[in-house]
Amino acid sequence: MLSTIDHLIITVDDLSSAVEDYTKVLGFSPTWRGEHPEMGTENALFPFQNTYLELMAAKGEGLYADIVKTHLENKGEGLFGMVLGTEDLKAFKNNLTENDIETGEIIEGKGFEPNLNLTRTWKNLFLDPLITRDLFVFPIEHTSGELPSVKKDISHVNRLDAAVINTNDPDGFISLYRDKFGLRLALDKVIEQWKTRILFFRINKTTIEVINKENQAQKVQDSLWGLSWAVDNIKSAHERLVSKGVEVTNVKDGIKPKTLVCSVKSHTRGVPTLLIQHL
Repeated sequence: MLSTIDHLIITVDDLSSAVEDYTKVLGFSPTWRGEHPEMGTENALFPFQNTYLELMAAKGEGLYADIVKTHLENKGEGLFGMVLGTEDLKAFKNNLTENDIETGEIIEGKGFEPNLNLTRTWKNLFLDPLITRDLFVFPIEHTSGELPSVKKDISHVNRLDAAVINTNDPDGFISLYRDKFGLRLALDKVIEQWKTRILFFRINKTTIEVINKENQAQKVQDSLWGLSWAVDNIKSAHERLVSKGVEVTNVKDGIKPKTLVCSVKSHTRGVPTLLIQHL
């Protein structure tokens, strides 16, 4: 089944300027710059302890380029997709078939980093948006190569703490992600003061936080909303951000006991972003 949030995708208009922004926010440069000529995109990858972040822009023509351009035209820059990792994509595909979910064929992919002369390969399985409820989500199995790591620093972002998703159908979300994808539902609770139902799915030491947001849409919809990133020392991270000209709120106690948080208000390409330190 699915075992990791393999990576998250942010679509951007201009990759180079987006890389400059996220280098300031995260504290380090991407360790991979690549292209997918057959798909019409280019990307930059930032690795963390439990996932990686992909900035993606259109470059040329191709299937991905069309998807990215359409997303940018309709919604602007921001969170675009969530990719979930598995060690056995074929078994996952068979499981979906047994649950009466139709899929396409498994596709092999390859990425090349020309500056480092490195190659990575993988397999993925694209899912119909009707299945994933308008959320760009697909499974991936890596087959060779790894992302170069980064030097540790207490002010840098080191781990994805949570990815936040809005839904207008929490029961349907559970049916798909717990019952068919195999993710562990750790919490299902109504927060009375907010009059909101929230779901917490735990996977590879991070949380997929799902918030029930009622809307006027006639169809079921899920949408990626924001990200929470963990740091070892939030005061050092705050000082680093301020020194780089990034707008950030003051450090304060988090809602969760024994946490400190601050919100990043600029340089995120439209992604609501929280930094958190667990004490």
